[in-house]
Amino acid sequence: MAYHNDFGLQGEELAVEYLRRKGYLILNRNWRSGHKEIDIVARQGDELVFVEVKARNNNFYARPEDAITRQKMHRLVLAADAYLRCNMIDSSVRFDVITITGTPDKPYIKHYEHAFRPGIGI
Repeated sequence: MAYHNDFGLQGEELAVEYLRRKGYLILNRNWRSGHKEIDIVARQGDELVFVEVKARNNNFYARPEDAITRQKMHRLVLAADAYLRCNMIDSSVRFDVITITGTPDKPYIKHYEHAFRPGIGI
């Protein structure tokens, strides 16, 4: 597996650890429905949180936030809708983004709570 794929998987693990330390309950990881995927589904209090994780070892070419395009947001909303329907959940939801740069040994984690709402960009 390529280094960037390894770092992406390690980034998701770092994000899960980070969320747990903040008191989030992790419900699912890499949840899929067809071609739709949600990196992390968590609960914080009464709110269901859909989390997209982007990890980069540097910002030389682009910041990880730049990978969250309108098309990506649209796919996340569709995936979240599928998750809610599949699990018959009626809950308050939000979309967060966690970016990780650096190395697994020295990660820089940035958490964007309420990063976007359906129809509204970051």
